[in-house]
Amino acid sequence: MLNEYSFGDIYIRHAIDESPDDRDFTMHIHEQCEIYFFVSGDVEYLVEGSKYPLDGYTLMIMQPAEAHKPKIAANSRYERYAINFPVGHFSSIDPEGRLIRAFTERPLGQNNMFASSEIDTSLVKKLFSEMCDTDGDYDKQLTITTHLLMLLDMISRAYAVKGALVNEAQTVAERIILYINTHLFEDISVPSLAKHFYLSASQFSRVFKQATGAAPWEYITKKRLTAAKEMLRNGHSAQNACESCGFRDYSVFYRAYTKHFGCAPKYSVDK
Repeated sequence: MLNEYSFGDIYIRHAIDESPDDRDFTMHIHEQCEIYFFVSGDVEYLVEGSKYPLDGYTLMIMQPAEAHKPKIAANSRYERYAINFPVGHFSSIDPEGRLIRAFTERPLGQNNMFASSEIDTSLVKKLFSEMCDTDGDYDKQLTITTHLLMLLDMISRAYAVKGALVNEAQTVAERIILYINTHLFEDISVPSLAKHFYLSASQFSRVFKQATGAAPWEYITKKRLTAAKEMLRNGHSAQNACESCGFRDYSVFYRAYTKHFGCAPKYSVDK
């Protein structure tokens, strides 16, 4: 069951899967911020190599281009809410970006989760329920706007208490992901990456997929395409985006972009 609604650059949904299958949930990357609220299920959330076991009423946040995937451990009823919004959505009332520091100042895969001991998850559930259940476009859009502001204020305050602690990458998977994101647009390949970490190509791919839910090259390609779309949105040419984001062949870039986003690169600025 899916209840979804969008207006402008905002997209909100309430989804329930009675018998979820992990194969139906792939690693994905958004161009926007995401607030995800887990209600029930047997789920472990993977974010950039970090693993978050989820209890009922757990809130997760993802920044733009932060790869994430729910890993379904059992086919028990899986219920969640989520809302996506642009980084600058409230820039007119918060030009310093204080409300979104939990998204913009946080290293990839760190401090994504807020448990009920850190944030009022009962209020979060109430806010999401009202945003999804309000009828009428005007009333619904007004509710979403005001409630999203409340959510961001709650997250900002909880993040300040939690502290923006930065943990050094410890596991092999964490070091691999950090290295890839540091060298994302360079001439890298799975064999060269495996060699760098003293692993065989098969070992490298296995470690990576266990940590992210995706094959290494799928992850790299989606990251590059997301960055390219952002460049196009900011007025760069498709050729410039292709070259700047690590694609060596424009035809390869064009086909990958069109397949992933469902439109040719030159039209992404209008999406």
